Amino acid sequence: MRVAVIGAGVIGVSAALALTGRGHTVTVFDREGVAAGASGGNAGAFAFSDVIPLATPGIMKKAPAWLLDPDGPLSIPPAYALKITPWLLAFFKASLPARYRAAVEAQGALMGHSAAALERLVATYDLERLLRREGQLQLYEGERKFKASLPGWEERRAVGVKFDLLTRTEEIAEIQPGLASRFTHAGFTPDWTNVTDPAVWTRELAERAQDRGAKIVRSEIGEIRSTQAGVELVGSGQDSSFDRIIIAAGAHSKTLTRQLGLSLPLETERGYNVTLPEGALDLRTHLTFPGHGFVVSRIGDGVRVGGGVELGGLDLAPRMGRADALLAKAARFLPDLNTTGGRRWMGFRPSMPDSLPVIDVAPGNSRVIVAFGHGHLGLTQSAGTAEIIADLVDGVAPAIDIAPFRATRF
Repeated sequence: MRVAVIGAGVIGVSAALALTGRGHTVTVFDREGVAAGASGGNAGAFAFSDVIPLATPGIMKKAPAWLLDPDGPLSIPPAYALKITPWLLAFFKASLPARYRAAVEAQGALMGHSAAALERLVATYDLERLLRREGQLQLYEGERKFKASLPGWEERRAVGVKFDLLTRTEEIAEIQPGLASRFTHAGFTPDWTNVTDPAVWTRELAERAQDRGAKIVRSEIGEIRSTQAGVELVGSGQDSSFDRIIIAAGAHSKTLTRQLGLSLPLETERGYNVTLPEGALDLRTHLTFPGHGFVVSRIGDGVRVGGGVELGGLDLAPRMGRADALLAKAARFLPDLNTTGGRRWMGFRPSMPDSLPVIDVAPGNSRVIVAFGHGHLGLTQSAGTAEIIADLVDGVAPAIDIAPFRATRF
């Protein structure tokens, strides 16, 4: 079968590799090239323990205080506040207890499937050299904040996440020395895995897909047309008729799905980070500061400090002051961090109100498959999503129930 994949981020190239592995002829289209966006600039984590959606019960009581802090973990630029109101309403509905519990369960199923799919991918293509299996520390300031986190840890336990809760600074220092004394408690997830570099990982997958015959074309797709023979792409600059189309263009997917008559509450989390050069810190595990909305991870020989959620769409100018604010916090939390020589970055994460991606055959067009909206979990869920996409192309029932990820759930 001739399959086109729109999007050369980690979801798109993973899908291309899975499809070529099943004998399909695949062409990947992207306006900028492989790993040009968030797939190249993220924290590099397979965050399989992150089953808790952003929309938690009671979050709307916390959000106003966060929004008043322009450098806080959740921010909406004033120029975008009116436009995002419908998404915020859907976000509020997703935070209601029943919807929240269903989202945790669905996320847990996709995480379990994705973790197993990653191991299959690593074994098949000998990719272990690109992984760091060093675990992750979630750090808390004081007993009160730690106790407030315990229900979330129980949610993780219920979906099979392994962890150790640490209540002594000596235990924490054994895993990661040099933290500020304010961090008195932690949760450690030993099975947490990172890539050495997300851009390198995504390019490696693209190369493996090309080795199996996939083509990667740098071109912006402007239109999708259904024909009697299949589906036609306009803007590819070549013969562009395909049997199946995969829309995996991340935050840019919305313009394409609208052409299919599909209206989805897809928004853009603008993520910021600073990547520091070699020698910045003796970092031994992935660090998460949940109360401040950012992480610190090893990327190549350097250190990346990034995170936060800025709901600001695709068109507003980046506000790199957010990256600077994250770095300043990291310096306070990690006194030995050398903050000089950093490179700032901003990228677009595709975000759905319930933190669940859309993975489905497009309603009304069985030749089109949609796969986007993974938020900050695109790398994490890429291998599992790729297997589901390949199953949908082949007309095979996926390994997990994809009803929670249907395009029609909104």
